Amino acid sequence: MRWNKFTIKTRTEAENIVIATLSEIGIEGVEIEDKVPLSEDDKRQMFVDILPDGPADDGIAYLTFYLEEDADTETILANVRKELEDLRMFLDIGEGTIAASQTEDKDWINNWKEFFHQFYVDDILIIPSWEQVKEEDQDKMIIHIDPGTAFGTGMHETTQLCLRQIKKYVTSQTELLDVGTGSGILSIAALKLGAKHALGTDLDPCAISAVRENLEANEIPDGSMQVLLGNIIDDQKVQDAAGYEKYDIVVANILAEVLLPLTPVVVNHLKAGGIYITSGIIDEKETVVVEAVKKAGLEVIEVTRQNDWVSVTARKL
Repeated sequence: MRWNKFTIKTRTEAENIVIATLSEIGIEGVEIEDKVPLSEDDKRQMFVDILPDGPADDGIAYLTFYLEEDADTETILANVRKELEDLRMFLDIGEGTIAASQTEDKDWINNWKEFFHQFYVDDILIIPSWEQVKEEDQDKMIIHIDPGTAFGTGMHETTQLCLRQIKKYVTSQTELLDVGTGSGILSIAALKLGAKHALGTDLDPCAISAVRENLEANEIPDGSMQVLLGNIIDDQKVQDAAGYEKYDIVVANILAEVLLPLTPVVVNHLKAGGIYITSGIIDEKETVVVEAVKKAGLEVIEVTRQNDWVSVTARKL
């Protein structure tokens, strides 16, 4: 099936009002393309498999919506144009032009699969469900991961840095707290390495189902891992549910900007002598993260690097 694709060129300051206006006339599911930098709240809801910096904001936004081929396109577009003209009376919407094209029907949830293939992190094989384990890999530690709509395939350098650190410190008695768990890959690796239990926290509801499916794919026993939905940085209920001075390892593979407010919080969840593993740190942010870790009363015991990314590992005194 083919879809009619329509893209409105407007201003970033007007995009929310334009989207709300489109919704009022029955057009929902609008795609937004702009160069607005992430806010601090946005960053707290993002995982690290993104570039931390983008191009400079040029003030332009492109809003795209789709109509089925058999839709009354002429009438709908007439309504859209009328609403855009009405908006001009009290708001600068920029050009307000509408570009039309057609696109093939796609499985928007699953089309990322063509880009994700099995790969190795040292002696660990990470493989999606739609690929087969090769005979020569049968003796490796194998992690089956389908990230779904949550981030975290293990392909990013920061995830690999965390995996290597987890391997160094996990034991059969490890209670692990995984902040920003995403697909659950770090917790699953820890559990496969023998950890006793893992708790993940995340802001994205998609992580709940992604983790559940990945636990099943890896035949992790029921009760080995739970996931809390919420922000452990400032949500008292999440903090209380996680428990205090309870964890042997806390791992946080999140952007450096999030690690700064997170670090003094997770200290309260670590046992004395517990290990704090962080990544998501672009090399230019290494110093500020190290300083934040030390300020929180932790001892930095190792800094590891892969390409432009850094992992800081510390111990609670």
